[in-house]
Amino acid sequence: MSIKHAILGFLSWEPLTGYDLKKRFMESTTLYWTGNNNQIYRSLVDLHQDGLVTKEVRQQEKLPARKIYSITADGRKALREWVLQPPELPQLKNSFLVQLSWADQLADSELEHLVESYQEEVQVKLLMLQEQFARGNNAPDRSARERLLWRRISSNMISYYQNELNWVQELGQELEAL
Repeated sequence: MSIKHAILGFLSWEPLTGYDLKKRFMESTTLYWTGNNNQIYRSLVDLHQDGLVTKEVRQQEKLPARKIYSITADGRKALREWVLQPPELPQLKNSFLVQLSWADQLADSELEHLVESYQEEVQVKLLMLQEQFARGNNAPDRSARERLLWRRISSNMISYYQNELNWVQELGQELEAL
């Protein structure tokens, strides 16, 4: 995912500050961003220089000025062109699988602890996603098609973690049976 395209996507919903964007990334289950805040602000500067967003500075009494960014027509065009690109396959980066690759050197109790710890983490993540889904998306509600897309995105994330939980539970059972 390109952070610039995700920023343009958020700004296509409504004008936002850099801080608002940071919160959206943190709260999103589908647009998880591992980068730092500087990347968001640097991207906003780049997008502004490229004419894809505008910046309005609003003075506040006894507080720093707020910079509110809005998407431009060129920004909407760039976002649309990106959305029309062939999608990339997801990059599976699972450090637990890498750990398991060399986990045979662990004592039984150590391996059991490793598997149980991962299982607990996956369960917590799954419960959080299910709760967020039950409360409703933090996506705009502009059309039936958009609601469907965001609902299906959320269900994809939930099914991923449900599958991961099932897999790690089976692994634990198979290790116990050895």
